[in-house]
Amino acid sequence: MTKLLQQAFDRASELSQTEQDSLAQWLLDELASETRWDTLFASAPDSLAKMADEALAEHHRGETLPLDPGKL
Repeated sequence: MTKLLQQAFDRASELSQTEQDSLAQWLLDELASETRWDTLFASAPDSLAKMADEALAEHHRGETLPLDPGKL
């Protein structure tokens, strides 16, 4: 385990049991999501490039809007 991850776990251990469980569930969900994305892209390696090409085409057609972080 890295020092930074150990620091995070040390800080998390100070949280209430409910907060620790929430944090743990979030982390497990994130790791599972990463695994799903890795599996998806491994099974179709050109899919990410295809999505990028589609996004660029939409942008060139004027179908996109500037990102406004205040509206996220």
